[in-house]
Amino acid sequence: MAQRNDKYTYRVTWSEDDAEYVGLCAEFPSLSWLAQSPEAALKGIRKLVGTVIADMQSNEESVPEPIATKHFSGKFMVRVPPDVHRQLAIQAAEAGVSLNRLASAKLSH
Repeated sequence: MAQRNDKYTYRVTWSEDDAEYVGLCAEFPSLSWLAQSPEAALKGIRKLVGTVIADMQSNEESVPEPIATKHFSGKFMVRVPPDVHRQLAIQAAEAGVSLNRLASAKLSH
């Protein structure tokens, strides 16, 4: 049986300031784990997240839902200045596509 912390979004990157790899978890942005190798950084952050989840559960706190298991509708609102809106509308018209399609294409790059 997989542990609950297996579904979270992890990333390992190099920290020049610390001269070590740092393991991060998107759903727990305040947590990190430093290690000499990327594998150890990943193992450390996963273990730390598991410990934090167990602590939260024992205190009856709500545990963040993994991004991977969330349902996304595909819709969100973005506010832009009116001149940017106008420029995008012109680009969409010139390209012969909807403003929605143009914005989606720009966001997916």
